[in-house]
Amino acid sequence: MSARALPLLFLNLGGEMLYILDQRLRAQSIPGEKARKDEWTDVDRKRVMNDIITTMFNKKFMEELFKPQELYSKKALRTVYDRLAHASIMRLNQASMDKLYDLMTMAFKYQVLLCPRPKDILLITFNHLDAIKDFVYDAPGILNQVDETFRQLIEVYGCLSAGEFQLIRQTLLTFFQDMHIRVSIFLKDKVQNSNGRFVLPISGPVPWGTEVPGLIRIFNRNGDEIKRTEFTTGGNYVTPQREGSFELYGDRVLKLGTNMYSVSRPVETHMSGASKNLASHAKENMVPNPLAEEELNFLARLLGGLEVNEPGGSETGFRLNLFTTDEEEEHAALTRPEELSYKVINIEATQ
Repeated sequence: MSARALPLLFLNLGGEMLYILDQRLRAQSIPGEKARKDEWTDVDRKRVMNDIITTMFNKKFMEELFKPQELYSKKALRTVYDRLAHASIMRLNQASMDKLYDLMTMAFKYQVLLCPRPKDILLITFNHLDAIKDFVYDAPGILNQVDETFRQLIEVYGCLSAGEFQLIRQTLLTFFQDMHIRVSIFLKDKVQNSNGRFVLPISGPVPWGTEVPGLIRIFNRNGDEIKRTEFTTGGNYVTPQREGSFELYGDRVLKLGTNMYSVSRPVETHMSGASKNLASHAKENMVPNPLAEEELNFLARLLGGLEVNEPGGSETGFRLNLFTTDEEEEHAALTRPEELSYKVINIEATQ
């Protein structure tokens, strides 16, 4: 297990959370002059995004996050995101929070699986942070917080070897390995099977620094090439034109990690193999966790940096529903197994 995977996991999942919330808040926003007191306006949307991003990139919180440490359970991280999502006037009930978390995790799992080389996980992270900077382009103080995290990423991860990035990638895939939630966008684009497993492409650009397959070179003991043999490959490969930028500003080239909700379309998720997962999660909960005390300490440190302000005075929190109707949300909450705090049945990310 890599001790450097946690910041990348947190920042990328956080980026996906912000994509979903921004898209959903835009779908529910009413023009300010027409909105009732209990309805969302664009001003409310910007306030929610700014508050969450401010909390997410809190200096003390980032210091704790970047300390070398192993990943902890899904429930522990889910607690952090629950706290983060409620860092503003927005309120999500348990069912909608479940749906939000599941869509976040499946989107990032897809990105980790498809990144051409392990180091490209850093480019995926940069894509998320570039988009987050666009959310707060008119708030210089918050923008500076995000840039500071950018610099930390470059400093900590810029000098890591390919082997260390491979270990980070394997750590992340181990975290996601039992999650097979079907997402309508992925199903429609035929990048996910009906059982919730992703389809890996056999064509397209090869990783930067590698050659298109199809040639075998044979060398003698002196290192001289003495023979070449060509073979037919199963896909159509191309050499990438350039490497993505690992600087504070620049063209990342890689598109993984960009906002897939920028084009409005409905997003639903369905749990695959529910009964099997139910049994495995129940078993997981029954087995004592030898890291339980350490995990609680980890949560205490992280949550200490998340200052969540409850709406004060006459101000009330605005409720955001990730379902099509309130009835669907209520039904999901009633049918949700108690031991599965992050299990999801459906999600509707657009009106």
